[in-house]
Amino acid sequence: MPTRRATAALGLLGCLILGSAAAQTPPPAPAPLHPWQVPPPRLSAEAYFTNLKDGDRIETPYLLKFGLSGGWGLAPIAQAGQGKSGHHHLLVNRDLPLDFKKALPFNDQYIHFGKGQMETVLTLPPGEYTLRMLLADQQHLPHFVFSKPAKITVTRKTATDPATLQKKGLEIGLDAPAARPPIRVRFHASLLNVAQMAQKLAGTGHFRLTVSPESGNGAPAVMDFIDGQTEVWLAPPAGRYTLKLEMLDNLDGRSARAEAVTARLEVR
Repeated sequence: MPTRRATAALGLLGCLILGSAAAQTPPPAPAPLHPWQVPPPRLSAEAYFTNLKDGDRIETPYLLKFGLSGGWGLAPIAQAGQGKSGHHHLLVNRDLPLDFKKALPFNDQYIHFGKGQMETVLTLPPGEYTLRMLLADQQHLPHFVFSKPAKITVTRKTATDPATLQKKGLEIGLDAPAARPPIRVRFHASLLNVAQMAQKLAGTGHFRLTVSPESGNGAPAVMDFIDGQTEVWLAPPAGRYTLKLEMLDNLDGRSARAEAVTARLEVR
C-alpha cells in the first residue's frame, strides 16, 4: 500500500499532467469551408484600402474603406480574438514600425479601429499624404499584415458634413460582374462592427453569404464567416448567380444587424 507521501506525490503528478494537457488543448477548429471556397491566388495576407490607391487625388471629407485578406478576421479589442485575427490601424505619414514587438501608439498618425470598424471619414486638410493600413492584436502589437503605402493628394476640403457620408448598411464588392474563377467577393459594413462570433460581444456581428444559382438547379451555397472574415474567394461552376450578404448578431447567431443586400455574378 502506498504511503501518504507517495499518494500526495502521485496526486501532484496527476495535477501536473492534467494541467499540461489543458495547456496543450488545441484552439477550436475553424468553420468548415464550402466546396466553392478556394484559397486566394496570393497566399500572403494583407490589410488594404478598397476605394483608394496610390496616386489618387481626393477631396475631404472622404469615406475611406478597409479590406482584409488571407483568411484573417476582425476581432475587437474588448476581448482577445482567436486564430488569425486583429483590428485595423490607419497610419498617416508613418512608415511601418521597426519593432513589431512594441505596441502601436495612440495619436493622430496611428488611428486605431479597435471596435471592429471597416471604414473612417478622412478630414485631412489639403496637401500630400502617405497612408497605409496595419493590423494589430488586442494589445496593439502589429501583425505582419499590412498594405503598401498609398501616396495621395488632398486637393481641397469641402463644406460637406462628415456625418452625412456614412449610412448604416452592408455592401458586396466584386472586382467585375462577370469573371472566371477564382473570384473575390468583398464584404463591407458601414456603422457596424465586425467581430468573431466566439467573442460574444454585444453590438457586433459576422457576415453570411448565400450564393444561389439563378437557373434554379442546385441548392444555394450558404457560408458563415464566424471568425470575422471580410472577404472570400469562390470557384463555383459556370453560370449566373445571385449573391446575398447578411450580417448576423454575434450573441444569438440569427438576428440581422442590418438589411441584407444582393448582387449578381456571372461565372464564366
